Amino acid sequence: MPYTCVLIPGDGIGPEVAHAAQKVVDASGAGLEWVERPAGASAVTQGHGSVLPEVTVDSIRDHGIALKGPCTTPIGKGYTSVNVALRKKLDLYGAVRPVRSLAGVPTRFEHVDVVVVRENTEGLYSGIENEITAGVVTSLKVATERACSRIAEFAFHFARERKRRKVTVFHKANIMKLSDGMFINSSRAVHEAYPDIEYEERIIDAGCMRLVQAPEDFDIILCENLYGDVLSDLCAGLVGGLGVTPGANYGVQQSVFEAVHGSAPDIAGQGVANPLALIMSSVMMLNHLHRKHDDQKCADCAKRIRDAYDRCLREGATTRDLGGELSTDGFADALIERMSG
Repeated sequence: MPYTCVLIPGDGIGPEVAHAAQKVVDASGAGLEWVERPAGASAVTQGHGSVLPEVTVDSIRDHGIALKGPCTTPIGKGYTSVNVALRKKLDLYGAVRPVRSLAGVPTRFEHVDVVVVRENTEGLYSGIENEITAGVVTSLKVATERACSRIAEFAFHFARERKRRKVTVFHKANIMKLSDGMFINSSRAVHEAYPDIEYEERIIDAGCMRLVQAPEDFDIILCENLYGDVLSDLCAGLVGGLGVTPGANYGVQQSVFEAVHGSAPDIAGQGVANPLALIMSSVMMLNHLHRKHDDQKCADCAKRIRDAYDRCLREGATTRDLGGELSTDGFADALIERMSG
């Protein structure tokens, strides 16, 4: 029975990269069925009255998976983040950002292979802010033992399932003794059930310094919401940027796989955007379907796509942001050619 994926094109370059990724997944032989749903500023202009229409949320609930292009979020004003709203509505508590060095994408570092696991529902991103008086604003950081334990269990289970060696918790419990203290205490407690996984803790500022000195010291980095947002982009910078890193948000029932880069409205419609990040996210989606349903076909298709884009990068068949000359669709076609070749 084929799986149905909700495709959310998003804003700016989103429709271009989303449909390129869809074309690649279809060419892999995965046999997915697709239902397209709106989100972001484009949903408002299309007359849905919201940046996250209920029809989109309901479709993800019904089908369990979504592949999402980038959505624009205004800075300092306007509507709230579509990404944050999706995570809250669907309880997508576990964000995963794998970061690895890629042949053909030269950087200052080699052999980087890090996974950032981020708690996705609490912390300062709870968005609880108040203006106490003119010129005085407070922002409330929320932490619950349930969420701290849940993300720790997710990270250690992820490590064991994927045969990773170590989980490192980044925190600031020396200052935020209650909230971050709860986070590391929960992680320590969960680690007791995973003696095969090495465990360590690092204060986040010192940890970031070490990360850019010796990224090979790290395997899985576990952190709360705000820290994970910052760290995942920092790690992306070690391997070439957000254009070469995928992302996923996991919940108990639903999961959303997404491009983590922006909507780049300045190049929208020109056919020059790099679809690689969303294609990489689609590989994560296929592997998720393999693990969830014990479907080897999905795993085979995921490997076929990954091997093909690795080959594209090695051979210089890339978009202009990576030094090549291919268009968005041209890259998808080059990847498909290498899947069949």
